[in-house]
Amino acid sequence: MAPRALDYESLNENVKKVQYAVRGELYLRASELQKEGKKIIFTNVGNPHALGQKPLTFPRQVVALCQAPFLLDDPNVGFLFPADAIAKAKHYLAMTTGGLGAYSDSRGMPGVRKEVADFIERRDGYPSDPELIFLTDGASKGVMQILNTIICGESDGVLVPVPQYPLYSAAISLFGGSLVPYYLEETANWGLDVNDLRQSVAQARYKGITVKAMVIINPGNPTGQCLSEANLREILRFCYQENLALLGDEVYQQNIYQDERPFISARKVLMGMGPPMSKEVQLVSFHTVSKGYWGECGQRGGYFEMTNIPPKTVDEIYKVASVSLSPNVPAQIFMGLMVNPLKPGDISYEQFIRESKGIIESLRRRARMMTDGFNSCKNVICNFTEGAMYSFPQIRLPPKAIEAAKKAGKVPDVFYCLKLLEATGISTVPGSGFGQKEGVFHLRTTILPAEEEMPEIMASFKKFNNEFMEQYDDRSGYSRL
Repeated sequence: MAPRALDYESLNENVKKVQYAVRGELYLRASELQKEGKKIIFTNVGNPHALGQKPLTFPRQVVALCQAPFLLDDPNVGFLFPADAIAKAKHYLAMTTGGLGAYSDSRGMPGVRKEVADFIERRDGYPSDPELIFLTDGASKGVMQILNTIICGESDGVLVPVPQYPLYSAAISLFGGSLVPYYLEETANWGLDVNDLRQSVAQARYKGITVKAMVIINPGNPTGQCLSEANLREILRFCYQENLALLGDEVYQQNIYQDERPFISARKVLMGMGPPMSKEVQLVSFHTVSKGYWGECGQRGGYFEMTNIPPKTVDEIYKVASVSLSPNVPAQIFMGLMVNPLKPGDISYEQFIRESKGIIESLRRRARMMTDGFNSCKNVICNFTEGAMYSFPQIRLPPKAIEAAKKAGKVPDVFYCLKLLEATGISTVPGSGFGQKEGVFHLRTTILPAEEEMPEIMASFKKFNNEFMEQYDDRSGYSRL
């Protein structure tokens, strides 16, 4: 019998090539152990509410009223909801064409896109056009839509930082393109050298690959570094010289844990550089409600903004967005609430500030606790998490451990992470899932476990790590940078 359409051997080869380590072997094994009754600490994905972060009260009140608009007609509604939440719910319901159960424009509700544009103008000091802003089901959908638009075939390349968030490698594989890696330098706090970028482009071109775009993740995932204005200027100048579109993944812009390098958007720097670059460099910037002190991952709200993209291209992107009819409408309201927040004097303002500030301050403390905890462990080196939600420590594996991994048929850092999971219940992601230099091994963990649980988690990690190193220590040398 001939293979049927959905038999494995008949599938699209690009689908088979896709790998996504964040929900890979470690996650599947952790899920099995959880079913068997073992307590699992899922630090493999930046999912704040799953690890105990409380939702912000005000946005949930507003969306609750929008989801159940009959409550607005109840004479007792003012006893259950503050007046500013009631007013905001009416504000957003008036933007819809039939409530949250009705499709919106395929780009998202015009009123919310205007609020996003106003937010960008306040943040960057330069006007933003709502017609060039598309609301999406999380930032990931926007990234995939833009990559799908750029990639025409395997000879089209996209520069991606290594280590990288595997959304990029997965999407590039799915759309049949070529990932062109540029390596971040761990010893320089995951810094970027433009000379390395030039070398990566030259090597790709030598292989017949046309490099069309470059990805930056700022703050970094999994590496946690924040790009300075000088870094961004260099990157934008490089994109101008090499005729590359820049994709700015800026979803962690609220997650900053130091004062030396505050978040600055690529668009702000580009506009400040003036013509010709400010008029010619093609830039697409992404943001989301999933990160920061919102942490609303399950709502799936995001946007992308296009700068210097030709109108005909915008029309094509709109056409493809129309195939899905509408981004999810409740998430659009979350986005509106994020970019058009409460102001001093609003009834719910003080509570909102208290909740949001408390989350960020706690994350800042947890970033320090985790970095210090890793650096106290034998054969573990970890840069401080300046931003985002992750630590990415280097694990200096003894040769005996690397040999044991090979015998078990495992990549060495997968072997280590599986042993860690079995011993402690801590579910991480091996560094090989993000890309790393040959012979160097890492793991990624979120900094999201509850602050009061962090000392116990780090003590558990340290005990496991030190016993692992003792078991495999032959004192003949280690994997290292």
